[in-house]
Amino acid sequence: MVYHRWDAADRFIIALNFSDVNVRRGGFYIGRAQRFPLILGNEAAGVVAALGPGVTTVSEGERVAYVGTGGPFYEATGAYAEERNVPADCLVRLPEDISEQAAAAFLLKGLTAAMIVNRVFRPGPGDTVLVHAAASGVGLLLCQWAKHLGAAVIGTVGSAEKVRVARAHGCDHVFLYADFPEEVNKLAPEGVSAVFDGVGKDTFGRSIACVRRFGMLVNYGNASGHVPPLDLLLLAKHGSLCVSRPGFSHYIAEVGGLAAACAGPFDLVARGVLKVEIGRSYALRDAASAHRDLEGRRLTGSAVLIP
Repeated sequence: MVYHRWDAADRFIIALNFSDVNVRRGGFYIGRAQRFPLILGNEAAGVVAALGPGVTTVSEGERVAYVGTGGPFYEATGAYAEERNVPADCLVRLPEDISEQAAAAFLLKGLTAAMIVNRVFRPGPGDTVLVHAAASGVGLLLCQWAKHLGAAVIGTVGSAEKVRVARAHGCDHVFLYADFPEEVNKLAPEGVSAVFDGVGKDTFGRSIACVRRFGMLVNYGNASGHVPPLDLLLLAKHGSLCVSRPGFSHYIAEVGGLAAACAGPFDLVARGVLKVEIGRSYALRDAASAHRDLEGRRLTGSAVLIP
């Protein structure tokens, strides 16, 4: 296997994802306790500084990004670093109009949104979708994408400030989590077409009653914890509903690899359909503070770490 070495200059940007928190905590993705010290992070963008023997797919000085290192994205982490060796086939070249900052803030989140829209449920005219964590990195992208495709968008958020951000990125209606079942049912008495849920335990169960007959619930994240086991009979009682829990690595494999998966989302960013919201940047040495802010739901949009 051949590897690249990353430039540690200011063009090396590391993504902050809630999956980093889950890996640090252990027990969710990984069935055993973590051993510390632990280098977290599975996503970054930067400039290739050096090549391993036999590498021909990229060149020194090229701008590239990666998410994961070939297996499940929570294995072989290590992006929280000033330099990084990664397998050559895990890299994707960045188009001229996609900056390193945007790539790091967008790649995993954008591909998660693409997986939902392209593979699980594609909103369109006549649909109403409910997006939980509408001011999060993935949530903002899902709101914009669903609106672009012609759907009406309802969002839930955790604070008044996040209401403003969600409205600015495609939400027609935004509510605090505590209020959403009643408010959604007022707006969509027959139920929404789909729920896109990145929160998990605190929102998934309460969302079931918000979905129309033969509608879809998509759980893609677990910011509040893992969704409890689901009684399938509830799906029949509430209108013959469908549930999906998609996995990022399966989507990448299905569409033919990272470069193929990135082409469509990169084009939407370049055309201004999707705007990447970087809510905050942290120095890498402040990663612990970044995790506290992420766990405390104090961030809007995406956040990045800079060595």
